[in-house]
Amino acid sequence: MRKLVLFSLLIALSICVNAQKVENLALTPPMGWNSWNTFGTDINEQLVMQTADAFVELGLKDAGYKYIVLDDGWMAKERDENNNLVPDPKKFPGGIKSLVDYVHSKGLKFGLYECAGNQTCAGYPGSRGFEYQDAKLFAEWGIDFLKYDWCNSENLNAKGAYETMRDALYACKQPIVFSICEWGDNEPWKWAKDVGHMWRVTGDIINCWDCEVSHGNWSSRGIWPIINLHKDLRKYAGPGHWNDLDMMEVGNGMTDSEDRVHFAMWSLLTSPLILGNDLRTMSKETLKTLVNKNVIAVNQDVLGVQAYCHLKSPELEIWVKPLDNEEWAVAFVNRSNEELQLSFDWWKHPINDQLTHKELEKKYKSYSIYDLYASKNIGLTNTNLVSKIKEHDVLLLKLSPQK
Repeated sequence: MRKLVLFSLLIALSICVNAQKVENLALTPPMGWNSWNTFGTDINEQLVMQTADAFVELGLKDAGYKYIVLDDGWMAKERDENNNLVPDPKKFPGGIKSLVDYVHSKGLKFGLYECAGNQTCAGYPGSRGFEYQDAKLFAEWGIDFLKYDWCNSENLNAKGAYETMRDALYACKQPIVFSICEWGDNEPWKWAKDVGHMWRVTGDIINCWDCEVSHGNWSSRGIWPIINLHKDLRKYAGPGHWNDLDMMEVGNGMTDSEDRVHFAMWSLLTSPLILGNDLRTMSKETLKTLVNKNVIAVNQDVLGVQAYCHLKSPELEIWVKPLDNEEWAVAFVNRSNEELQLSFDWWKHPINDQLTHKELEKKYKSYSIYDLYASKNIGLTNTNLVSKIKEHDVLLLKLSPQK
């Protein structure tokens, strides 16, 4: 009898551990919007509804964005008499369920924020000790995505805490993308593949090209510090489990060219594409960048292979990402403050990915070169690539073999 019980427990554990694979969630990096970068805790139901409307009206939904995620500050400061989380009645007088229903009515998906600690980062009730109760409530509301933070988590084991919430979500039998947000402090890329669908690899992003802002015991980082901090984690990313470089700052004060680089690099590095700007007021140029289906296709490529840095100098970085159908994405990023004159010999520095063992094959006559931002063919790889790249801008290409 004891052997039978033990066998049953092992079967149950196996089902639990492999549930993510059965769900087939996040087989490509999730795409959506999060409220935190622009609004902090200054959020309400009108903002969410208007954002959902913008997804449809501006073509973001058609471009592939589908998750609208409400970050910290959505709840009241205290749980109710039954220890349930309560939406802030002033910010969300209609409650969360009606908001979820509205977002779903637009053909979109809804996400919420919570925290593994006693309190959230903004001081609202955390899920510590209430994981199963909170997960049940989220499932009853119909959420599709949970961002789970790591503030006020003293004496908790990160892997164990996130496994507890994972199991609580599985117990609800509802497919929910689980976003691990413990800032990379405990190297989640080494243990989170069977725990969550995406994991932050760094602290919070900030809207600058190349800066770091100290907050005492942690720092906010700009675009390039985030890229350089954990650029060697590509072997851990793949369908259903992604390195998360944080919500994007496209449209939040950098130049249009810097935004193009930002969007290109997040796409090349297979990071979830989570918008962090005010969609209702963004410029036409910002929208043009965010709905560029050529660039999005690089991020959503079914191979799910993260790019690597092929060549690097103080002025120029070349990043390469193998794609399906023997194609490649290649980015030439001008890091300098002056226009760059580019002349690149494709065969002088052969492209050879050590992770996938794919390479630019000389067996093909050539590769055609397609400019993904300009949406045009610009030649073949049998001659040098000659181009001008503005300061802090990118030439993002797709190479397709001529068979």
